[in-house]
Order: sequence, then structure tokens, then C-alpha cells
Amino acid sequence: MPECDTTELRSLFLFESLEQAQLDRLCRGGRIATFDPAMLFTEGELATCFYVLLDGEIALTKRSGGVDIETIRTTQRGAYFGAWSAFLDDEQTYETSARATAPSRLFIIDAASLGDFLRSEFPMACHFLVGATLGRFSQNRIVGPHDRLIQLSQLTAGLTHELNNPAAAAARATSELRTRVAGLRNKLALLADGSMSLDSMQALVDISNTAAEGLTEGPGLGPLQKSDREEVIGEWLDARGVADAWDIAPVFAEGALDTDWLDRVAAAMTDTGGSLDHAVRWLSYTVETELLMNEITGATARVSALVLQAKQYSQLDRAPYDIADLRTLLTDTLAMLSHKLGPQITVVEDFDDTVPAIPCWPAELNQVWTNLIDNAVTAMRSRGTLTVRTCRQGDCARVEVCDDGPGVPEQLKARVFDPFFTTKPIGEGTGLGLDFAARTVDKHGGSLWVESSPGDTRFISLLPLEAPEART
Repeated sequence: MPECDTTELRSLFLFESLEQAQLDRLCRGGRIATFDPAMLFTEGELATCFYVLLDGEIALTKRSGGVDIETIRTTQRGAYFGAWSAFLDDEQTYETSARATAPSRLFIIDAASLGDFLRSEFPMACHFLVGATLGRFSQNRIVGPHDRLIQLSQLTAGLTHELNNPAAAAARATSELRTRVAGLRNKLALLADGSMSLDSMQALVDISNTAAEGLTEGPGLGPLQKSDREEVIGEWLDARGVADAWDIAPVFAEGALDTDWLDRVAAAMTDTGGSLDHAVRWLSYTVETELLMNEITGATARVSALVLQAKQYSQLDRAPYDIADLRTLLTDTLAMLSHKLGPQITVVEDFDDTVPAIPCWPAELNQVWTNLIDNAVTAMRSRGTLTVRTCRQGDCARVEVCDDGPGVPEQLKARVFDPFFTTKPIGEGTGLGLDFAARTVDKHGGSLWVESSPGDTRFISLLPLEAPEART
């Protein structure tokens, strides 16, 4: 084994400022080794050694989406890698894989020996480094759940707002329905006083049943059509002396009824000797009752749909790890964030139907989409076009969350996924959203990156179509 030469170590930028005694100590704890092209260590293994390149070439790779992505390739003397966080007392793992890509000569020192050297020779610096590392970990541990609680509270507020609209509509319609049902009961007195024959009553019941079926099944009118129809019906009723004609006309117009239908009502009353005025009032109560019941049905259906979307978004009734459809996850997330998107944001859904369901943690991916969409909305200042796109890319599903905002400055692209990095004002962002998104996608064996230019920013996720090796 070649001897360690302190003169050679001093020629490296990493060691040039050390005292001779410190260099002697490093040489005693380390060794020089030569390697043919080969793997030196693998990401995730226990970090046992610290390496410094003396001669040759080294490549570092990071596992992502089931493939090894090269992050660094260098021939620079003094380049270091491996157990660089040996100053920490706890055992560490290699964060990358390293391979000698050419015959290489390396200075190698055990992580334990390097840790002892750093803590004894540079205690103050180590205290700073340990404090910064553990402090950041502690902040992440404390602020991370708080950040997710803030997101949860925002989603809850949005869901409450969305639920309030149909709930209030159902309550109002129920109150009005009670009044109309009371009116129908009062009209029953017509039978008792003999002013309406049984034949006339039977004719009205048949007509009202037919009208009710049309109200349930038929399409409604547009605002302009409804206004025109209301005027025609009002004139028809007024010409025949029906009291409160212009109060009744909007009810029939809302139900998409017309004067042909009223002609049939008038003919039925003529044939049975009934009163057209009484018949029209009876039918107006019937039509309005059906309209109110339709409104209640629509409102309660909207409430049920919102609850179902919230349930699907939270994945409460599913296993933590499951097969899930990306399109469903994305549309559920968009539904939950509809209150935040607002009327000035156009949402474009561009989904590839050939993308199969994938094995994943659905609830965690929903949080990823939430963070990416929230980031896009903020970038656009709540005005612009948000595009959510899926497609296949090899053996992965590709998901893009795009916005037409000002873009990410080139100097910030490398930092957007760093924990606690944010461009939002103090108090508005913790800087953990994109960090969480990147770590979650990585947990799935995928990769997340940003491509940005003014007017076109894309956060792109690649997720494997088949389950990668279990990762924690």
C-alpha cells in the first residue's frame, strides 16, 4: 500500500491551510489506495469512509426513477466525497453512489477517524456545523407538520365555503317549499266548496304530472330565452284575465313551459267547466314546488360530490400504499383547491388516457399536487392559465403542473427544492412545500424538476409505472 505523503496532501486545496501536526495525524489515520475503474460505494450504504481524489476521474450518481443519474464527473485533484458529515456523532449513509471511471488514486480515511480529527482540531467549527445540521432537522420536524396543518386549514376553509353555497341554497329552497306546499293545501278547499269539479281536478292532476316530468328531465332555458318566454306568458295570462299574471309568468318560464302548454290547460278547463284562474294558480304552485325540489336535489348532490371529493383527496378509506389513477388524484386535488383558483385562473386539464394506474401513496401524492398547484397560483398572482398534464414517458408516468407566470429566475432554479428556501414574504411561506414534494416523489422512486422561462414554468414529475424497491 502506498505511503501517505503529507507534502502531497498539503498541495490539495482541502488541506493547504492545515498545520504539519494535523497533516501527520490525517496520514496516520488514512491511507492511499489505487483503483481500476469500479464502483467505490453505493447510495444508501453505511458511510464508513471519506475519499479525496489525488489522480484519476470520479463520477457521482443519484438514484431517481429507477435509474442512476450522474450528478458530478470530475478529475480535479482534491475533490472530496463520501462520509463528508463525519463530524456528526450518529452513523450516516452515503447520499450518492461513487465510481472510479478511470484508474484513480485516492486518499481514504475512516469516517470515525475523520470525525475524531474534526471534533478535536476544529471544535468550534464542528459545533457550528452540528448546530446548523441538527437545527435544520429540528426546524423541518417542527415546521413541517405546522405547514401541513396550515394547508389543511386552508383546504378546510375552502371546503366549508364550497359546502356553504349548496347548503344555503337547500335551506332557502326548503323554506320556500314549505310555503308552496301550504298553498297547495289551501287550494284543496276548492274541492270542498264545489268551485272545481272532479273532472277539472283530474285534468289538472294529469297536466301537472306531465309538467313535473318535463321539469325533471328536460333542459332549462338560457337567461335571454327565459326573459322572452316570461314576457310572452305574461301577455297570454293577462289577456285572459288571470290575476297576478306577471307574478305567475316567471314561474312557468323558469319551468321552460310555453303558451302551447297553457292553451292545453285552457282547453281542459273549458271541456270540464273549470276555472282557468284557479287552474293556473294551482299549476303555478305545482311547478314551483317541483322547481324547488329540483334545486334541493341539485344542492344536496353538490354537497355529496364535495364530500366524496374530500374523501378521495384524503384517501381515508384506502390503504396507505395502493394502486391509484393519477387523473383521479389530480382532479380531486383541483376540486379541493377550486376556492383558491378563483374565476381569473383558467384551468386546462390535458390528461393522457393511456397512462395506467400506478402503485403509490395516494394521499402523499395529493399533497405533492397541492404544493405544486399552490406554488403555480402564487407565481401567477391568482391570474392566468394553469395546465395540468399527464403522459407516458418510457416506463414512467409524467405529470406536469404548468403556469404562465413570470418564471423562475435562472439563479434560483437550483435552490427551489431546498428546505426553507422561499421567495414568499416572511410569514406566508415556510419553504418546505417543494422540499416535501421532491422528497415524496423520490420516495416513489421518481424524480421532480423544474423547467422555466417567462410565461412557461413547468414542474415535472416522473413516477415509475411499476413498484420500485421499497423505500422509506
